[in-house]
Parts: sequence; structure tokens; C-alpha cells
Amino acid sequence: MATFISVPLKKSSEVDLVKPLSKFVTSAYPAGEEQAEYLRAVEELNKLRKSALGRPLDKHESSLEILLRYYDQLCSVEPKFPFPELCLTFTWKDAFDKGSLFGGSVKLALASLGYEKTCVLFNVGALASQIASEQNLDSDEGLKAAAKFYQLASGAFAHIKDTVLSALNREPTMDISPETVGTLSQIMLSQAQEVFVLKATADKMKDAIIAKLANQAADFYGDAFKQCQYKENLPKEVLPVLAAKHCMMQATAELHQSSLANQKKRFGEEIARLQHATELVKTVASRYDEYVNVKDLSDKISRALTAAKKDNDFIYHDRVPEVKDLEHIGKATLVKATAIQIPISQKFADLFEKMVPMEVQQSLSLANSRRADMVNRLVGSLREATNLCNGVLASLNLPAAIEDLSGDSVPQSILEKSRAVVQQGGLHSIEQLIKELPELLQRNREILDESLKMLDDEETTDNELRAKFSQRWNRTPSGDLYKPLRAEGGNFRNILDKAVQADQVVRERYNSHCEMIALLCKSENELCSAIPSANPAKTLQGSEVVNVLKAQLAQLDEIKRDREVLEGEIKSVTFDMTAKFLTALAQDGAINEEALSTTELDTRYGTHTQRVQQNLRAQEDLLAQVQTSHQEFAALKQSNAEANTREEMLKKLASAHDSYIEISSNLKEGTKFYNDLTEILLKFQNKCSDIVFARKTERDELLKELQQSIAREPSAPSFSVPAYQSNTSAPAAPGPTPAPRTVFPVQPQAKAQPPARPPPPSFTPQAASSNTAPSQAPASQAPPAPASSNPPPMAPPTAPTQAQGPPYPTYQGYPGYYQMPMTYNPYAYGYNMPFMHYQGQGQAGYPGGPPTQQPYPYPQQPPQQQPFYPQQ
Repeated sequence: MATFISVPLKKSSEVDLVKPLSKFVTSAYPAGEEQAEYLRAVEELNKLRKSALGRPLDKHESSLEILLRYYDQLCSVEPKFPFPELCLTFTWKDAFDKGSLFGGSVKLALASLGYEKTCVLFNVGALASQIASEQNLDSDEGLKAAAKFYQLASGAFAHIKDTVLSALNREPTMDISPETVGTLSQIMLSQAQEVFVLKATADKMKDAIIAKLANQAADFYGDAFKQCQYKENLPKEVLPVLAAKHCMMQATAELHQSSLANQKKRFGEEIARLQHATELVKTVASRYDEYVNVKDLSDKISRALTAAKKDNDFIYHDRVPEVKDLEHIGKATLVKATAIQIPISQKFADLFEKMVPMEVQQSLSLANSRRADMVNRLVGSLREATNLCNGVLASLNLPAAIEDLSGDSVPQSILEKSRAVVQQGGLHSIEQLIKELPELLQRNREILDESLKMLDDEETTDNELRAKFSQRWNRTPSGDLYKPLRAEGGNFRNILDKAVQADQVVRERYNSHCEMIALLCKSENELCSAIPSANPAKTLQGSEVVNVLKAQLAQLDEIKRDREVLEGEIKSVTFDMTAKFLTALAQDGAINEEALSTTELDTRYGTHTQRVQQNLRAQEDLLAQVQTSHQEFAALKQSNAEANTREEMLKKLASAHDSYIEISSNLKEGTKFYNDLTEILLKFQNKCSDIVFARKTERDELLKELQQSIAREPSAPSFSVPAYQSNTSAPAAPGPTPAPRTVFPVQPQAKAQPPARPPPPSFTPQAASSNTAPSQAPASQAPPAPASSNPPPMAPPTAPTQAQGPPYPTYQGYPGYYQMPMTYNPYAYGYNMPFMHYQGQGQAGYPGGPPTQQPYPYPQQPPQQQPFYPQQ
């Protein structure tokens, strides 16, 4: 058996990375070259996993390179994809568990990329140890390669020890537990130190250096042995190999230190160290010869000890000190666990190099949200000012009042408003939009309800299984896992409730203005006849107050046009915070999104904010002037009841036009809102479906694992043997009489040969009565057998005098079984069958009556007894 320990690889179940990762890419990135590039990268990542884990790996550096590349890719994609939301489940088997006939191997399935990384890194260490054990240690290149790979394996296992608990957030399997991987790391480091001892020996370095290196290797092996003593999951050969290596390295150190003592003329110390080394190698040869070959080292030490004793006995006569009085050998460490720094592979190329980390993506999302809030606030203030201006003018009946000086025609502004309403579809378009809203709302509610119902059903099943299996159901509770999704679903429900309220407000406003909107949809003649006529006002054509009002209204129109241009400029501002967020993440390790976004928004929208404020102040001042001028105009204009009725009608028509424009805009925005929300809810539904499917897969794996665990458990607890089975003096229970057990006396003589064919047993009443209680008659009181027959078979001297076990017929392989004579026919006794005449060579036939010879010493079943086996 090899003297270097290698670690077996973990085995993984197949996982499809393409579907969940591609779904995220298509949902997070718009269609285009960037999305296509990421989709190709997802395919490459899936192929890389199959190459690294989906096939047996050769013990070659090229295979290790594939594992390292896959591990680097996992570290690269971890911050760029929301793996907790994708719920990718990875299943791995325990590397050291051989499984059982019924239970199979121990395995663990977790929806955690950290678990995948940990298991892949374990395989990196395992394959590195296997490659190192395959190196040719007779060459310098082989020694260097072995030392490198053992140190890499030690570093991989040490990294798992430090990170496994935080990566999994639950109890791992035994092979990747901190205790096990810590032990494996120490073993690999010990073997790397031993390789340096071999290299120093091959390079013929000084004895003092080799002794220190070997003594350090012995210490490493001793530490590994102590850590490994209670690791029952490790292979059985690990512990003796470590113990043997500890002794061998210590013996090697003593051998070279003895040479150093010889050089210093300390011949007694030389002999003491060689004697100690001899004892060590004798221990290895006597206890661990099955695992290591110590003959070469033993011969070398033996020759050195013989020569040293001979020289000391004939020449030096130096006193040989006790081993405990010898100076301690120094130590020198040349090995160190290789630190795991990303990337490990020298050929690593990031497949998702252009994709930003999730932290940056989240910061970008928040920054876009802040930008949208800024734009909505500025644009909302502009639109609010426009609505205020229209409302004020409508209340003053402007500009219709200065256009309707004749009193019997439709003002031009009202005609323009009527044409605008007709061009936009009139009442029919609004009624169609209002009719569609409930259908869109119902569709969104159904999607949301179905999504939450999937979570509820899965959580109910999980709670039932948790109550059934109690502590064994050791996966994350669904209630805890679904908290973010339920919060998101609750947010969607609140949004829908607010949308319903907004729909009601729009519907009420439409109901209050629908009559006037219907009037605006009519022809000019119908509109003219519907508007009350009034007596002509005084001749105000060309009056100063009318000219002032017209000029002020023109200025208001100019302010409105500037406002529309300003709104377009605000919406067109674009900027990308990716570079700044990446820089902040690289420099500080975190992103202060609020500070960075606020600074950038102030820079981008500072000028626009000032222009909006100026526009609003200008409108406010101008509206005050319009109201003053209108008061002067109203004072000059003759008023009567008919004129007031006409003016009120014109105000209502103007207000109906403004309400139509606003209602139509609101309904279109509402329709767009519901359609956009449908896409978002469908993504939410897919997310819920994916996580529920992943949880179902994890649940099935855990159920299978629990079933296997239950199958491995003993079917019943251990129990003590009842007293009636061991007490021979107890009366027999009623029912079929069991076959009697045979008692053999323990005799010191050798085991006799099987006896010749015995005479048939006698069926006299005495024989029958002796058979009913065989255990009460001591074997020593049985009548002596004829001199011509062989004695019965003897039990071994170490066997008990009474065959152990329950009082049932013995069978071959069960304690208390002894082979019967070859010609003994068990079917001729105990079943009320008559004797058959049998003529053997040199023996008379069996008579029908009792034989004249001594009865056969084995007690038999009485012929009158019931059959042994219970009858159905």
C-alpha cells in the first residue's frame, strides 16, 4: 500500500445552470448584443461544470486546471447573479462514506452557491493530493511537483475549514466539516514536509538540516495523528500510516543527528540516538508493516548502529547516555499551506467580465429609482402648474370672454377645444379605456394570488414534514425563506389597492364632466344652439383692457410652451453610474449609493430645477395680473341673467375640455401601468415557481436521505435474553416440545475423528423419559459407549460446556452445532416412522425391536411427541 495518503473526490449530481441563469439574463438585460453575449457565457459555464464534475478526472495537472477554472468562475459569477433567488440546488455525496446496502451514500442537497464552491475546492485539494501521490519521487522534478501539490491541497482544505460554516449556514457533511478538513490540511502539510526531507536527502544536504526537517515532519505527523484519532469517517488505513510516518520521520531525524554527533566526537550520543531510531523502526515493523515499508531505513540504521558500537567498544569507550538526557533536535519548516487567492488558475478568463456585480446592479437600480423620482417631481410640478393655469382661466372664462363679445356665436377657443376632443376619440375612447381597466386589474390580481398560493402550499407541506420528522427536517423553514417574496407580494397588493382608488377618482371625475364632454363632441351648429345667447356687450373691440388681457394670455401660452420644452429636456437627461459604483466598490469594498447618487443628480438636474422654479414664479405673477385685468374687463362689460348663463356654459365647456384631456391621459397611463405591472407580476410568478420547484427538489432529496438514514438504523433496540432461555431447570412451556440441546463435557484431549455409523436409538420408555429433560442428567453419568465405537465429537477447549442461544434446533454455522455421523438419517426419528431394515457392510440389519447395543448417546425426540413445527 502506498505510504502517501490521498483524498478521494466528492461526487456531484448533474445540475442545469442554463435555464435559471438565462432566465435572469433575459429579465435583467434588454435584448441585444450584450444579452446574447451573456447567454453564450452561461452555456460555456454549464459546459465547464460538466467537464469539471460530470466525468472521471485523470490524475494529471490538466484535470486540476479544469477544476481551478470552474472554481474561479464560480467566484466570479457569485456577486453577479442573485443565486438565493434563483434557488439552484446542488447535491454532493460524502467523499468518505461508502454507503450501505439499503441506505446508499450520505449526501446533502443545498440551494447555495457557497456549498458548490466549498465542494469544488474540496475536489481541488483531493485531486492535488492524488496527483502528488503519483509523482516520481526519485527525480528532482517529481519531488518539486509533489511538494507543490501537497501544499496546494493543504491550502484548499484550510480555506474550507475557515469558510465552510459561513458559506453553508447549516451543519455540513462529515467530509467537509471544519474538524475533518482541518485534519486533512495537516496531513497534506506533513506529507509536503516529508517530500522536502526526501529532497534534502537526495541533494545530500548537511545532516543537521535533514535532521531538523525530519523532526519537523515528525511533529506534523504527530499533530495529524492526534487530530485523526477520533475521526471515524476517515479510511481505516489513515491512522496507522500517520503513526508509522511519525515514527519513521523521528527515526530519520535521530539517524542524521547521530551522524552529526559522530562528527562532533560524541560517540555515546551517536549510539543512543541510533538505538532510539532502532526501537522506532522496530515499532513500525511490528505494528504497521502492512501499511509502510521500513526495511531500507531499518537496514541503514542497523548498519550504522553496528559500526558505531564496534568502534565505541574497541576504541572510544564513550558512555552511552539515556534517550531522555539527549539534546532536543531542532526543527526547520520549509512548507506552508498555499493561500487560496482568486484567481487560482493561471489560464482564467472571466466569462462574465462585462457583467457588473449584483451590489453594483442593486446600486444602479436604486440610483435609477432616485433619478425617476427626481424626474417625476420636476415634471409633476410643471404639469400641476399647467392644470392650475387652465383652471384659473376656465373660472374666468378666458379666453372665451374676450372672444365672445357678440354674444350669439361660438367662441373660437371653444371650437378649437371641441375639435381637439373629437380628434382624440371623444366619449367613446374614454369609455373604452374605462371598460378595459377592470379586466387588466383582475388579470393582475389573479397572477398575484396564484403566485402567493404556490408559496402557501409549499410552506404548508414543509411545516407538515417538519412536524413529522422534527429535528431531522434540518433545512431552512419555508416561512423564513419566503419572507422577501411575501414582502414583495404585499407591496404589489398595496400597489393594486392604490390603483383601484385612483381608478375610482378618475371614474368619478368622468361622470361629473361627461355631459359637457358629450356636448363638445357635437357639430358647431349643435354647439351654438346649445350655448345660450346674450345681448351684445358694449363695444369693447380695441379697448385697452381687452388688448392687455390678450397680451397676458399670449404670455401664458408662451410659458406653457416653454414648460413643454423643459419637460422634454428633463426626460432626456441620461447618465451611467456604473463606473463610479465599480470604483467605489474596488476602493472601499462597499458602495455609498445615496451619497454618490445625490451628488450626481444635483449635478445633472441642478440647472433644470432652477428653470422649473423660474417658470412657476413667472406663471404665478402672470396669473395675478390676468385676474386684475379680468376684474377691469368685467366692470366694463354689461352683465345680465342671460349673459351670466352663457358665461357659465362657456366655463363648463372649457373645464370639460381640460378634464377630458386629463382623464384621457390618466386612463392611458393607467392602462400602461397595468400592462407593465402584468410583466412584473409574471416575473414574480416565475420567481415563485422557480423557488417552489427548487424547494420541492430539495424536499424530495431530503426525504430520500431520511428514508436511507432510517433504513440504516437498527430495527429494534438491544434487549436482554429472557431468563427462561438460560435457566435449564425451568419447566418447559406447553405446546410443541423443542428439539433438545446437547451437552458436551469439556475434555483436555485433542479433537477426535468423526464417529462411525452408530446403532439406532432405542425407543424404550426410559429413553423417552431421558429425552424429555436432557439438561437435568449430567453428561458424565451417561452409560459408557462400547469399546468398539468412537467417542462423540468434542467441543473445543475454549467453548462453553452448554451451547448458547435460544432452545431451537441447531444449524450449521450457529453456536452449538456439531456435525452428525455421515450415515445418520434425521428423517428416521421423531416423526413416528417405522424402522426400515438396512443391511450395511459388516453389520446386521436393524431389528424392529430395541437394539441390543448401548443406546445412542444423542437424546432424541420421543415417538409419541407432537411434531416439532407448529401446525397451521
